[in-house]
Amino acid sequence: MARIDITQVVSRIGSTAKQKKNLDALGLRKLNQTVTHEDSPVIMGMVEKVKHLVVVAPSKGETKAKKAVSATEVKAETSVTDVNDAAPKAEKAPAKKASAAKAPTKKATGEAKPAAKKSVKPATEKKDGTK
Repeated sequence: MARIDITQVVSRIGSTAKQKKNLDALGLRKLNQTVTHEDSPVIMGMVEKVKHLVVVAPSKGETKAKKAVSATEVKAETSVTDVNDAAPKAEKAPAKKASAAKAPTKKATGEAKPAAKKSVKPATEKKDGTK
């Protein structure tokens, strides 16, 4: 199949969520970014949905298609040192936070907060002498 270059030329700001997802699926994350894809109906359908945001051109560069490699060729190319280098290394687990060692709060111990005192205004007398 032919390869095509897809370049995002207009910002995704103001686009619908579906259009943003199509740009993500095409691999376009930034303005003026170019990606190369096979010219397939699936890709062309995504491009059709965001055609106002992208420019499509035939690919001028080399094809990045993966060539088929048989299992025997892979074994011949891989040596013992390559296998040892490719072995997964044990990763350190992230250190636990020291928050577990904190003293319990007042709420946890059951102590109640002292009630706030209400301020009482003294009764004022009216001009005619009644309260």
